[in-house]
Amino acid sequence: MAQYTRLEVVQQMKESGMVPLFYHEDIKVAKSVLKACYDGGARLMEFTSRGDFAIEIFNQLIKYSIEELPGMILGVGSVTDAAAASQYMLSGANFIVTPVFREDIAIVCNRRKVLWSPGCGSLTEIATAEEMGCEVVKLFPGSTYGPGFVKAIKGPQPWTSIMPTGGVSTDESNLRGWFDAGVTCVGMGSQLISKDILANKSYDELSKNVKDTLALIQTLKG
Repeated sequence: MAQYTRLEVVQQMKESGMVPLFYHEDIKVAKSVLKACYDGGARLMEFTSRGDFAIEIFNQLIKYSIEELPGMILGVGSVTDAAAASQYMLSGANFIVTPVFREDIAIVCNRRKVLWSPGCGSLTEIATAEEMGCEVVKLFPGSTYGPGFVKAIKGPQPWTSIMPTGGVSTDESNLRGWFDAGVTCVGMGSQLISKDILANKSYDELSKNVKDTLALIQTLKG
């Protein structure tokens, strides 16, 4: 069962401005990545459900988070059906992120009042997701749409909260473009948690990258 309400998750998204995301099949590496991000100041993390037996890794990871990392809000991404969403929520997922908008996932998450963030790519999809109770829309893939798309949406729908994922980097000009356009937060994967960092187990470097990126985002948000 989730430790945090969807409103608490949304508030943390707004405050921090970034949701790091990653997957690794080795629980030791997964714990080290989560701890490094936590030490860097991150209080949100999306574990992407992409590998075989990912639920088993997540079960261990969230228990570790609850016991060792107070205040860390751990959720799950790349969820593609209601059954998987339910399974992860029963394991304690605090939010669910999906690559596409699916009504069945909306229903099971709303039933438990767990935040769900669907991948949308049109104003119609975004409006439909919001009608189903979506608080924060995932713009995916962000690289396809860009900050201009966000700015255009915020014109007729200033109430819409958007989290681009894909095409977001730690570069200042990239982040400035997104936040100037009006995003609520950004999802950041390999641009933050790179293959080199994972291969070399450079967790101190990861902590510094997270700290620096969070500080930059706060500056850009003004």
